[in-house]
Amino acid sequence: MIPTPVAVKAVRTYDEAEIRSAVEAALAAIGGVDDILRLDSRVFVKINHLSPPSPPERGIVTHPTFTAAVLAVVRDYTPHITVGDDLHPSTPDGFAISGYRALAERLGVRLVNLREEGFTRVECAGVVLKEVYLARALREADVIIDLPKLKTHSLTLFTGAVKNMYGVIPGGLRTAFHGQHKDPAEFSQLLVDIFAVAPPQLTIMDGIVAMAGAGPANGTLRELGVILASRDAVAVDAVASRIIGLDPLAVRTTRYAQERGLGARDVEIVGEPIATVGVADFPLPPIPAGEIVGWAPRFLTQFVTRQLSLRPQIVRQNCVGCGACARICPTGAATVTAGKAHINRQTCIRCMCCHEVCRFDAIALQRSPLGRALHPFARARRRRR
Repeated sequence: MIPTPVAVKAVRTYDEAEIRSAVEAALAAIGGVDDILRLDSRVFVKINHLSPPSPPERGIVTHPTFTAAVLAVVRDYTPHITVGDDLHPSTPDGFAISGYRALAERLGVRLVNLREEGFTRVECAGVVLKEVYLARALREADVIIDLPKLKTHSLTLFTGAVKNMYGVIPGGLRTAFHGQHKDPAEFSQLLVDIFAVAPPQLTIMDGIVAMAGAGPANGTLRELGVILASRDAVAVDAVASRIIGLDPLAVRTTRYAQERGLGARDVEIVGEPIATVGVADFPLPPIPAGEIVGWAPRFLTQFVTRQLSLRPQIVRQNCVGCGACARICPTGAATVTAGKAHINRQTCIRCMCCHEVCRFDAIALQRSPLGRALHPFARARRRRR
């Protein structure tokens, strides 16, 4: 079997001309895209644009300069380009805050908030889902291009190409799924279910500045200086994981997708070798209890789980009472009283949605003192040995 190529190219800054040159070289290295991007084909470009909106320098969204460089290449093939993600309504315009409104106007591409154009019901033979609603913009496209941001994730460990496609379903449904499928393993299967019915033909990952630690929105920025490209989105996630010193199969979405035959196991890295661009000290998110309790004797499992379970805690001095946590919480555990957020421990399901949407560093992930003492012994489980 011929290995699936994943191109890794070094790009040190968000210089549009430099990125475009690297994208062109990466696409050539994976065999070109002439058979994907045909003349006048309708292209949907899925960016990573988390709500609430944030400026690109925070490292939360796919950088608009990166996207502009990719679009410049795509426009050589077709003018029919739609860029989008599903955004919560906000004032001012979320796309303006992130720089995407200006990008769209400069390049003359169509920019859409997916919820404004609606969704269509699609049947799927998933492990968790039997049907789902997908964005019309995606369903009407001939080609799907996935532009994820390389980031860690406090619930799923890593968020990349596979998880980025979660944004093509309605925001209300995403919130409901967090409440209905709170086990990380089950939720990861659900993510693969959605990816399976909306697989991109081309994936190009923004790893120039990545997010480490408690991502996908409240971690620390790390300059990696790479972009990755492949026809195989799962392979891109696997290689990106290796770059940050993470066993690709420790990422459930990668493992489950490979098990279903949605991504190649045999991958050839072309361009920069992992030894050149990889980092050994990339901070990962706190480890969820479910990844550790298997080490404990059966009679201690419940006790160990309680100690190791991460819980969101309000950092009151940082809280501005914006209400983003309360709006996203699937169980109503997060509320705002007297201008400060509060989380009810009895109804919190630890989906980390509140942590993901907070833009003021007002929600921290904590475990008990004993859990914090046990945590260092488990870190090596997720690292590549």
